[in-house]
Amino acid sequence: MTRRRGNGEGCIYHKPNGSWRGLVSLQGKRLTRTFKTRGDAQLWIRQMLVQIDGGLTYLSTKRTLAEYLDDWLINKKATRRYATWLHYDWLARRFINPALGNIKLKDLRADQIQVFLNQLLKAGIGIYTVRKIHDVLKCALNKAVKQDLIIRNPVILVDPPQKPHKEMTILTESQVSQLLVAAKTHRLEALFHLAITTGIRESEVLGLKWSDLDWMKGTLKVERQLERPRGEGVQFSAPKTAFGKRSIKLGGKTIEILRKHVERQQDERIAAGETWKEYDLIFPTSVGTPIDQRSFLRTFKLFLKHAGLPPIRFHDLRHTSASLMLNHDIPVIIVSRRLGHARASITSDVYGHLLPNMQDEAAEMIDELVTPTEVKLDKIISTA
Repeated sequence: MTRRRGNGEGCIYHKPNGSWRGLVSLQGKRLTRTFKTRGDAQLWIRQMLVQIDGGLTYLSTKRTLAEYLDDWLINKKATRRYATWLHYDWLARRFINPALGNIKLKDLRADQIQVFLNQLLKAGIGIYTVRKIHDVLKCALNKAVKQDLIIRNPVILVDPPQKPHKEMTILTESQVSQLLVAAKTHRLEALFHLAITTGIRESEVLGLKWSDLDWMKGTLKVERQLERPRGEGVQFSAPKTAFGKRSIKLGGKTIEILRKHVERQQDERIAAGETWKEYDLIFPTSVGTPIDQRSFLRTFKLFLKHAGLPPIRFHDLRHTSASLMLNHDIPVIIVSRRLGHARASITSDVYGHLLPNMQDEAAEMIDELVTPTEVKLDKIISTA
């Protein structure tokens, strides 16, 4: 085997089969890799020397992406909600590791990741799932950069699929009345009424407990959400953000409907007898247990059909609530707090197009404010 040296770039060996092997020394150990061309070997050596200068260790050169993700997920478990962590773990095991897991962390390239994401899309994997895989890889490898395991994050150069634009479906005021009239015959009448009047999320409304309701003050605390992580059963967790925990003022009509709901639930408790399971939930099943979200959505779709309303998502009731408030001159900051947004600017960004156009009123008002009014002066002030 003929030995040749590059231009101060380490050692390159020309193998009898015509391939080229690059070699660099790291902490007394040899790192080698074989390439089809001498230029590729030289490029690899330059990249390795840069990484070594940046603090690359021999141990880190042997870690595969799968091994690194295992450690990263262990650390993430303490800083993420359990359901979120389970989703990260599932994405790694189901998609990332089978395709990229055996690649050495230091050798992972942007083009490999791009091809991987493109193949997922071609295989019919949903855009939101592919975007989340991109996010997980980006977050994980950002940490690897901070730990000096790699010089730069290759995911930064990867283009995730565009997030699809979803049109909001908002019920008109007449449709809202139609919905609530139809709900009077339904055991979850109070739930639908609460969704419209508060803009509460599905997971939040299904996690409400009677202890969250202050009858005297007429307020409802949002303290938790109901989740069913993959294969983990029912769990209650805190809202996604600190602002998700909030207190919502309820109107007199809503309080009245909730009082009727208490009576209806008491009848169900008596009918269930020993089969009743007490969770203190405001909106449980007919035997007291947490409602299954998929079953609830099926019920919601049937309810809409029965009421003669278009098929919408439950989340569209949240949009409808925001629309009603904004179009009746409720200040954006108040709407933001009721919805649990971190900032009023988020509410404006999401629902800005729903804000009533008050340009004419603003023009007339500012004219009125700045129109000079004639006053009688006792003394004329001369200018210098």
